[in-house]
Amino acid sequence: MTSRFTARRERFRAIIGGNRCIHPASVFDPMSARIAEDLGFEAGMLAGSTASLAVLGSPDNITLTLSEFAALSQRICRAGELPMMVDADHGYGNALSVMRTVEELETAGIAGMSVEDTLLPEPFGGGGKGGLISIEEGVGKMKAAVAARRDPRFVIAARTSATALSSLDDAKARVAAYSKTGVDAIFLAGTQSRAEVEGVRSVTELPIILGGVPQAMMDHAFFNANGVRICLQGHQPIQAAVQAVYATMKALREGADPTTLAGLPSSETMRRVTRADDYAKWTKEFLK
Repeated sequence: MTSRFTARRERFRAIIGGNRCIHPASVFDPMSARIAEDLGFEAGMLAGSTASLAVLGSPDNITLTLSEFAALSQRICRAGELPMMVDADHGYGNALSVMRTVEELETAGIAGMSVEDTLLPEPFGGGGKGGLISIEEGVGKMKAAVAARRDPRFVIAARTSATALSSLDDAKARVAAYSKTGVDAIFLAGTQSRAEVEGVRSVTELPIILGGVPQAMMDHAFFNANGVRICLQGHQPIQAAVQAVYATMKALREGADPTTLAGLPSSETMRRVTRADDYAKWTKEFLK
């Protein structure tokens, strides 16, 4: 099956199947994705947390719906050619909901997605402590995700936070089980040490994606040797955007001269990230 998203999915698969680790750009809307593409990032990452901020203006409490997440994903994918991976959280429900999530995100143009085994949303009486579903339920979700895929180029990653929420032994058991379901990669969230990465690596040959690792672990030689192909660096861009908007509005509210505001993009930058030259050409060609 060939589509307009084929080339970017092939590029993303080349990253997963390569021999080095990359850091994706954390993007949250069409213009941030275009900026990442213009700067040469190999891939983009849309997290559930940043999507919740961008769509709802709320923390990551799993109140974002699948339709909202898929719509944001589609807007980002149509804005450029950057291969996008997304964090699809728990797949928005049970294994059947996971199948629907794969269908919607694949249709939106995403290159790859992760499904996690965290118990979400937080149940009544949870006390703010994260939990995990059973390995058996996790295996069912991963198998369902693989079964729902229509484009074989579309990457599905099994995500677990077991090293943070349970134990390394539990993480190894989960990763070993998930690796047999047909998923393409293992996503480790909250891993804090090299020993944890090495332990997980001992039970799987699948590529590894890391999220939330401490800065002291940012060692590409170690990553490359242990099958880590993608390592997230956090989601600073949307935080920077919030600070920039806040500072600009505060200055204006306090009477600043709009023509002297600091930190504004140049007109050339705005033309580039909005693809204004393309629109000017189309206007001349089609509206003459």
